[in-house]
Amino acid sequence: MRLLSPAISRLARLRMWRIESWINNPAAAQREVLQDLVTTAQYTQFGQHYKFGQLFNLRDFKNTVPVHEYDDLKPFIERMMAGEENILWPTPVKWFAKSSGTTSDKSKFIPVSEESLNDGHYKASKDVLTLYYNNFPASDLLTGKGLVIGGSHNVHQLNDEIQFGDLSAVLMQNAPFWSNWIRTPDLSIALMDEWESKIEKMALSTINENVTSISGVPTWNIVLFRRILELTGKQNISEVWPNLELYLHGGVSFVPYKEQFQQIIGRNINYLETYNASEGFFAAQDKPGEEGMLLFSDHGIFYEFMPTEEYGNRFPKTVGLDKVELNKNYAIIISTNGGLWRYLVGDTVQFTSLAPFRIKVSGRLKHFINAFGEELIVDNTDKAIAIACEQTGAIVNDYTAAPVYFSHNNTGAHEWLIEFEKDPVGLNDFVYELDTALKNLNSDYEAKRHKNIALRLPFVQPVSKGTFNRWLESKGKLGGQHKVPRLSNDRSYVDEIRTFNTPA
Repeated sequence: MRLLSPAISRLARLRMWRIESWINNPAAAQREVLQDLVTTAQYTQFGQHYKFGQLFNLRDFKNTVPVHEYDDLKPFIERMMAGEENILWPTPVKWFAKSSGTTSDKSKFIPVSEESLNDGHYKASKDVLTLYYNNFPASDLLTGKGLVIGGSHNVHQLNDEIQFGDLSAVLMQNAPFWSNWIRTPDLSIALMDEWESKIEKMALSTINENVTSISGVPTWNIVLFRRILELTGKQNISEVWPNLELYLHGGVSFVPYKEQFQQIIGRNINYLETYNASEGFFAAQDKPGEEGMLLFSDHGIFYEFMPTEEYGNRFPKTVGLDKVELNKNYAIIISTNGGLWRYLVGDTVQFTSLAPFRIKVSGRLKHFINAFGEELIVDNTDKAIAIACEQTGAIVNDYTAAPVYFSHNNTGAHEWLIEFEKDPVGLNDFVYELDTALKNLNSDYEAKRHKNIALRLPFVQPVSKGTFNRWLESKGKLGGQHKVPRLSNDRSYVDEIRTFNTPA
């Protein structure tokens, strides 16, 4: 198969001219996307309500269509799931991606149209491959198989035509037949519900495969790797899969896990971040080793960016690509070829480059700590955790943090629940390095920590291995697509997760 690598590489890179056209002209690409969306949907019930046929420019669109959160669109989506057509999107929508999110126990059901699959998720996946081969033309990536740890199958049949399940299930179920040739394990295993059995069967079925890439949530990949090493008696994953060259990650920050991955794999491989959600495929790294993902501007999604301080306003201001600024926190608002209109995704991003437009996910709109004016975001805490680990030899599996409020005896603080894979040399040293890193990364935090005026030293509580998974399981969220909330401005998560700790 490796003899075919040069031909596969040349074929993959044939798409590069298409990618360069929207990279070089993102504003034009976005104008065309919006025009296509509005024109296509003008005769839907939503389009008629907001008079899409009379919207001739972006100003009209923004002045007419309000910004929506999920609950605003939920009545329309429920009608679509009941079988009504031409509601938010004109073509029949037969699939819905179930997304529980991390801020609510309630499930969200995101419409997945044929257009959002083919012109969004699958097109973006092809572009990721093209960008990878453009960077690594000698790659043997497609001569082997990609190991995918998907979410649980959990497909439900609402009626003869309507189904819903995790995004990974929807994508795999609708993927072309030939994709099974380059993917492992078998679909029946990849989408199993019960994770203990799933890991065991994945390990047994992939040991002898020629795996060249892996993808999925870091924690579950690590669990799988450990089981594979137990079964094979090998020292590292490279001894099992000598041709492994790429790990595709996204959804959660990879920063706290990279060292652990490098250790367990046993040699350097390529790491590539993607930003693929139930709502669409938004971005992917085009320059390995550099921070920031290339924003996909020609994939059926029109973007607006709302400064986070606008959140909560009845008529929040948004800006387009022509007005965004570097290193400023924005909430993403999207209109899509799946029928989402000015939809607030809930993620926050920062632009790392404006030519081309590259973004990084900085956190969740509702995932932050600002109990004392410190304005701490996930991007800060992920980096601080990584620095503290590097300085103290620790490895962190998972964490969450929340405020400890003022009392008559003490100023405020942050309480951290941390599940260590490898304990730090000294917990006090870890706390010191964590605190120091946060001061260096966030001036507001530093100001509040000055002389302990508003914030005292963080309180770090190590928890037993499996604590976070036990909590996720109690919520019915155990699996590849579900994540522990990193930060919260109240104590509900921390107090609840603590009850699942089982100290030795």
